[in-house]
Amino acid sequence: MANKVYSTAAEALDGLLFDGMTIAAGGFGLSGIPELLIFALRESGVKDLTVYSNNAGVDDFGLGILLQTRQVRKMCASYVGENAEFMRQYLSGELELEFNPQGTLAERMRAGGAGIPGFYTRTGVGTVVAEGKEHKEFDGETFILERGIRADLSIVKAWKGDAQGNLIYRKTARNFNPMVATCGKVTVAEVEEIVPVGALGPDAIHTPGIFVQRIIQGPHEKRIEQRTTRPA
Repeated sequence: MANKVYSTAAEALDGLLFDGMTIAAGGFGLSGIPELLIFALRESGVKDLTVYSNNAGVDDFGLGILLQTRQVRKMCASYVGENAEFMRQYLSGELELEFNPQGTLAERMRAGGAGIPGFYTRTGVGTVVAEGKEHKEFDGETFILERGIRADLSIVKAWKGDAQGNLIYRKTARNFNPMVATCGKVTVAEVEEIVPVGALGPDAIHTPGIFVQRIIQGPHEKRIEQRTTRPA
């Protein structure tokens, strides 16, 4: 069996990167983002990236650091509200942006991972989301065609994993990561802890190891995106 465990994020990405590639990145806000792999992408210098992700992190963390270095050519996302540099680049025409409703984006990733090239949805009908897309009627309702996503590389963050690549996500980090893990031609995972094979209960595994080609363990910062507290 091939060894899937790598020592560092840079080693785990070695031989996988090329300019103009497509990358699917897991996470929801700053929860469950593959921060170590994103940093390694920045250090690699790979450019002209098309990135599929729910959002683009914040200005100095997550995918935001790839925007700072101008390594991203196009973002396909559903939310961009916490990143001033993202907004600046988009409004100035420096960054291409494809908006997708959250559920549609998640389903596009799931479909790509399941070998489904496209599906019809009512979400977005009659809005700019539907522009240029095929329309079709089913049972008297109009639907639009959305294409499944198949990325050159998927990067995900999990709570626990084993040497075979089986993964468990924790709470909100389970948003998007399971779908992202399936839609890459190659999937690299970073985890907080690598446990012995057999330590993860089969019924508790969210992503089976067959979807994961490489895995690393490392420390994570776990930032809070919006801290809300009551007055003292």
